[in-house]
Amino acid sequence: MSRAMTLTAKELSALLAQSEGESIEFKRSTGEMKEAMQTLCAFLNGIGGTVLFGIRPDGTAEGQDVTDKTLREIAQATERFEPAVHLSIRRAKAEAGREVVAVSVEGGLDKRPFTYDGRPYERVGSTTRRMAQSRYEKTLMDRAHGTRRWENEPADRVELRGIDRDEGFRIVNITASLGRLAGPMGSRLANILDRLKLRRDGKILQAAVVLFGKEFMPDYPQCELRMARFKGTNKAEFMDQRQVRAPAFKLLEEAELFCQRHFPMPAKIVPEQLRRVESPLIPIDAMREILVNALIHRDYSIAGGAISLAIFDNRVEVWSAGTYPTGITPDKLSKTHLSVQRNPIIADVFNRMGLIEKWGRGTNRVIAMCREAGLSPPTFEEITGAAVVTFKVNVLGPGRTPGEAATQVTTQVAVQVTVQVETVLRAASPSPKSREELQVATGMRNREHFRKAYIEPLLAAGWLERTIPDKPNSRLQKYRLTAAGKRVAERRSR
Repeated sequence: MSRAMTLTAKELSALLAQSEGESIEFKRSTGEMKEAMQTLCAFLNGIGGTVLFGIRPDGTAEGQDVTDKTLREIAQATERFEPAVHLSIRRAKAEAGREVVAVSVEGGLDKRPFTYDGRPYERVGSTTRRMAQSRYEKTLMDRAHGTRRWENEPADRVELRGIDRDEGFRIVNITASLGRLAGPMGSRLANILDRLKLRRDGKILQAAVVLFGKEFMPDYPQCELRMARFKGTNKAEFMDQRQVRAPAFKLLEEAELFCQRHFPMPAKIVPEQLRRVESPLIPIDAMREILVNALIHRDYSIAGGAISLAIFDNRVEVWSAGTYPTGITPDKLSKTHLSVQRNPIIADVFNRMGLIEKWGRGTNRVIAMCREAGLSPPTFEEITGAAVVTFKVNVLGPGRTPGEAATQVTTQVAVQVTVQVETVLRAASPSPKSREELQVATGMRNREHFRKAYIEPLLAAGWLERTIPDKPNSRLQKYRLTAAGKRVAERRSR
C-alpha cells in the first residue's frame, strides 16, 4: 500500500467532470479520512466509486502534501472494513508540488454488505448515509443467496417423471440450433438436466420445475401467470381474463398470445411502398423483454406470488412478485447499471435461448425501442413488494371505441385463417357446439393449438360466445355464433 499508481491528467479531468454523485466524492484532504472511508463503504455496497483527496467542493484540484505516511494512514483505515477489501490508489500532480489521491473500489461484489467500523453505509445521490437495519439484513440474506437460493435447492418429491420431456427437448433443440449448447445431446432427459445444471447429485432442482415442470405444477403456485383485459382504466370490470400455471417458456408464449389478442395493430399508408405498413402497439421485442425479465428475476420463494399482465385502455402493466434485486432500484433501470441476476440458473437457460443477454442492457434497449416507435419510455416502480413496469399507450388505438377495436381484431383473424375460421363458423351454426365438436369439424388433432389459434381469437373477435360465460372451463361449455359471426358466415357463403 506504500506505493500508488499514477493517475494521468486526462483521467483526473474525466473524474472531475462527473462531479459529486452516486460514484464520486471530493475531499479536501486525508484529514477527512473517516468520512471518506464511510463513503467508500457506501460505494462498495453500491456500484463502486472513487474518493478524490485534494479536491475542493467546487471541483478545483488544489491537491495536498502526500507522503509515505499519508499512504500508510489510508492502508490502516482499510483494516476497519469488513469483509476485507482491496483499494485501488492512484496519484496525480496538482499545483505547487501537491498531489491528488484517488481511492477507488469496485461495487456489485458477492461479499456485500460491507461495514466500516462495524457500521454499513449506502450512497443516495451525492450523500453518504447509514444503511437502515432492515436493508442491511436483507443484503446479508442476499449474500447467502449467492450460494444458496430457492432455484438451486432440491425440488422435494419431484422425480424425472415430473419433468416435461417434450418441453425440455424442445428448448434444448432450439438452443442447439442457435449454437448455444455445443456437443452431443443424447436422448436421456437426465443428461439434458445435467448439461443445464438443473440437477445436483442426481436431485432435480427447483429451477428445473420452473422451466420444465409437469406433474408437480399444482405444488408450485408461484409458476403462475395471471392475465386480464380490463374495461376502461381501472379494475372494476373484466373484458377477458386467464390464469395459467405452466413452465416458464409456455407462460411467455401465453402472455404474448394474450397481447396479440388485445393489442390493436395501427397501420399507415407509406406512399413509397404503396401499401399499408402495420406496427404493433408496443414494440414486440420490448414487450417480450419485460415479460422475460419478470420470469427470470422474480422472487420464486414467494409461493403465493405470480406474474400479472394487466391491460387497460390507457396502459399495460406487468407485475412480478418480489422487489428488484439488491443494488438495482427503479431509477437505475433507465441508466447504465449492473446485471444482477436473482435466478442465474433460470436466466442462463433463457440466455441460451437468445431471449436475454447478461450485460444489464435489457431495460435500456426497451427504452430505446419505445422512443424509436414514438412511445413514452415505460416506468419502473416497486409497489407493495412487487416490481412493476408500465407502458402508457392507447390500447384501443387512436380515436377508437371498444367496438371498433373488436372489429379490427376480427379482420386480422379472418385474413390470417380464412378457411379454418369459415369451417368453425359453419360448424357452430345453427346450434351451439362443444369445443370437441368444432375441432372435429376442422380435422385438427392438437387440442391446445385449436383452442389458442381459433377458439380464443374468435371469442376475442366477437364472432363466437360461450353458452356459460361465467364458467369458461365448465365441461358443459359450448360455443355459439354471435350476430356478428352470423353476418360473416352469411357473407362468406354467398
